[in-house]
Amino acid sequence: MTVLRLESLNPGMVLSRDVCDRKGRVLLPAGAELTEKHLRIFQTWGVVEADITGDGGDDQDPAPFADDIDQAALAEAGAAVERLFIHCDPELPVIKELKHACLLRKVSDAS
Repeated sequence: MTVLRLESLNPGMVLSRDVCDRKGRVLLPAGAELTEKHLRIFQTWGVVEADITGDGGDDQDPAPFADDIDQAALAEAGAAVERLFIHCDPELPVIKELKHACLLRKVSDAS
C-alpha cells in the first residue's frame, strides 16, 4: 500500500482503501481501478491523496545522488540524518523521501 498525492495518481492504479469525501461518503471503493474521470471527481471533491496497491511509484527509492557530491560529506551527513530518523520506519516511502531531502540539504549546507 502506498499513499500518493492526487497529482501523482494515474489511470490504471488500483485503490487499496476506499476514497471518501470530507464527510466520509465513499467516492470510490477499495479495489477500483482509477480512470481519468475518477481523478477529476477526486479533484472536485477535494480529495488530496489515495492509498494505492502495489508499486504506485512512491515505493521507489529517491533519485541517486550526483557523482560530483563529496562522498565524505555525504557519509557525514548520512550519519547525522540517520540519528534524526532513528525512531522512524525506514521502509516507509515518505521517510525515505524525507531522509533523502535532509541529506541533500546537509550536503549542500556543508559545501
